[in-house]
Amino acid sequence: MSMHFDLVDLRLMVRVAEANSLTKGAEASHISLPAASTRIKHLEESIGTKLFYRNSQGVTLTPPGQAFVHHARLVLGQLEHLRGDLQEYARGIKGHLRVYANTTALSEFLPPVLRAYLSTHPDVNIDLRERLSNDIIRAVTDGQTDIGIVAGSVRTENLETVPYRSDRLVLVVDPAHPLATAEHVAFVDTLDFDHVGLHESSAIHAFLRQACDRLNRSLKLRIQVSSFEGACRMIETGVGIGILPESAARRHAQKMVIRIVPLSDPWSLRAMQICVRNLEALPQFARELVDLLVVDARQAGSIELLTGETN
Repeated sequence: MSMHFDLVDLRLMVRVAEANSLTKGAEASHISLPAASTRIKHLEESIGTKLFYRNSQGVTLTPPGQAFVHHARLVLGQLEHLRGDLQEYARGIKGHLRVYANTTALSEFLPPVLRAYLSTHPDVNIDLRERLSNDIIRAVTDGQTDIGIVAGSVRTENLETVPYRSDRLVLVVDPAHPLATAEHVAFVDTLDFDHVGLHESSAIHAFLRQACDRLNRSLKLRIQVSSFEGACRMIETGVGIGILPESAARRHAQKMVIRIVPLSDPWSLRAMQICVRNLEALPQFARELVDLLVVDARQAGSIELLTGETN
């Protein structure tokens, strides 16, 4: 089988798939509709199978079309990596790392590690983004990011993983709240009360929304804030209760009058993992960041054993 396609074809397929529309995909690719139709027709003839189902509502991918778009995204993602890396080389920055992490890792664990790493790697810069664990897995798999840090039960069969830390979610309340004296509480029992939540784009907010959906309940958000500290301050004043990482809650409890109540839900304690597509294929400077993360986690584990605390 002789297949012929170029980068224009790859971008066109991705944009048509994203829009579920040949017309909108052509517009996004800055080519005419007839030209787009001809390109896709030639693609299908070259491959020997249909790539789209066509109907009155637009187009959807056939199974071969899904495979094509998946690999097209990988190729285009790698080209973006190449373009970005070459631009950084031209500006004198020798390496570029993309790291996606969940809320707790990004806010609680990564800052001191990245500070140490960047101080010893002046020729490397990092693009750090907060994402949900399932989105991180897809991003690593598709080559959109180099290193991911995920929590909970996520499917990582196609990736290499390294154990990292633990992430325990707890209930935080003010001392006068009815739940303040409870030994532990189920998440569902917190839903009758007003909550202080993080902003809509935070991964932990989306995670709690999913937990509510499984219970067919909703989160009664009284106020949303942009940080764990802001959440604890609102909780301290009695605005509402909140679900936060235990490490953040304990840190702020040293200066604020708040109470920490364990959640009885199994998902409240989540193992965190570092995930990559292929550790050996990473540049040396990327592998050095993974090594530093592992060392940091081991050191934290030793401290936890000595103090009896768990992050």
